[in-house]
Amino acid sequence: QVQLVESGGGLVQAGGSLKLSCAASGRTFSSYAMGWFRQAPGKQRELVAAISVSGRTTYVDSVKGRFTISRDNAKNTVYLQMNSLKPEDTAVYYCNTAPSLKYCAATMCWNWGQGTQVTVSS
Repeated sequence: QVQLVESGGGLVQAGGSLKLSCAASGRTFSSYAMGWFRQAPGKQRELVAAISVSGRTTYVDSVKGRFTISRDNAKNTVYLQMNSLKPEDTAVYYCNTAPSLKYCAATMCWNWGQGTQVTVSS
């Protein structure tokens, strides 16, 4: 059974930075495209960044140029460096698999972790 553990969130002022980490266990991490997702209050969860097995990346327009996704297969960990944070980035951030660098369909998603809260104050 795959376990995903997100960490690194917190409270930061607008313009600040945070680096999120997601550690995966229970599966050969290096064989899967991975993504960072977020869910703001009252909104649906969205995929904000994804990285393929080979390292190709994709981002939602609202975070392009500010967020960077990366992975360390040896550590079974995927990261999200977030710079120039805005209040609208406030959400709970999760990681999960992202087949074809897209939102995982219900049957394809691994078990969701607890997520990590990111709060950006204005």
